[in-house]
Amino acid sequence: MNATRSRTTSANSSSASDLAEPLQQIDRTHVLHRGRKLIYFAGCDYFRLASHPDVLRAVHTGLDELGLNVAASRKTTGNHPIYGELESSLARFFGTESALLVSNGYATNLAVAQALAGEFTHALVDERAHGSLMDAASALGCPVVSFPHRDVNAAEKIAQKLLRRGSAKSKYLLITDGLFSHSGETAPLDEYLRRLPSNVTLLVDDAHAAGILGKQGRGSAEHLGLEPQPRLIQTITLSKAFGTYGGAIPGTTALRRKIIQRSRLFVGNTPLPLPLAAGGLAALKLVEADAKLRRRLHFNSSYVKAALREAGFPINDGPGPIIPIHPRHSQQIARLKTKLLKAGIHPPYINYLGGPKDGYFRLVISSEHTAADLDALVGALTAK
Repeated sequence: MNATRSRTTSANSSSASDLAEPLQQIDRTHVLHRGRKLIYFAGCDYFRLASHPDVLRAVHTGLDELGLNVAASRKTTGNHPIYGELESSLARFFGTESALLVSNGYATNLAVAQALAGEFTHALVDERAHGSLMDAASALGCPVVSFPHRDVNAAEKIAQKLLRRGSAKSKYLLITDGLFSHSGETAPLDEYLRRLPSNVTLLVDDAHAAGILGKQGRGSAEHLGLEPQPRLIQTITLSKAFGTYGGAIPGTTALRRKIIQRSRLFVGNTPLPLPLAAGGLAALKLVEADAKLRRRLHFNSSYVKAALREAGFPINDGPGPIIPIHPRHSQQIARLKTKLLKAGIHPPYINYLGGPKDGYFRLVISSEHTAADLDALVGALTAK
């Protein structure tokens, strides 16, 4: 028995070494790291709604009144009324005919791809698209062609070339993130729609843009002045700007019906826990009612970006609150980690699938960081 426990402990230690160091968030802008309280500029909880009192209250009430889990597919006995309530609220928020919930954001793209399998002759995928989009492309049942990151000219040339080779019935799906999590830049969705042939549909993973971009927080398409339309399929998550959990596809009633009828993932999947659906409703109301959250987020982000540009940092002009810092060598990595820790800031150095090979610092500004927090970050990054 002791030997078994020893082997288990050893195996757990081995697997733990492949993960990031444990972090415990202790309030809306701080984490506990190696026993030390540090300012937290990372993660994707852009409004810090995961610890907002209204959201937490809704989750607790949901647990008390609804229970934890329906323990069944929504196609059988697991279609609780709160899911329909949340879908109606999402459709209203995003200005679409309907919306469909799935258990998490990663699953949204797979559910859409399974529903649309066989409808497209080719898929064009941004080479830096999120892994869930890469998996979705393989589920479409058609040839997949990647194109250079955010390159409209390249995507147009590929589409035109395929068009010349194909038949009048050819249909293409261009697959991209709306807001790229590694850089905070948006995909040129308006240019794709304007310059690519009319038989090209866009599948846009808007996980990082939903809630934060656009006048009403509807995401990257709204930010670029685009209305909801059949040529643009949007997927979102509730686990980032909305601070809770679950994925959703706001869109047409026809798309919703196809996913329910054709997606094996949707049919065989247990939906998100009921208290989290209740939390999602509360978070959606907060984002819908309080435009100050977005204004504060963009003010904080712009403040830090402007200060770093003035100090000579190569900061892109993307609208997202994500600031990538790419050290040139290991000494520079160590030096920056030391400076951040000295300033009482957690050093968010990450190595993420699809990101830079040797890792980078991915700094994320929130609406809840104070002026003192922002100045501490700028001071640490620019210190000699």
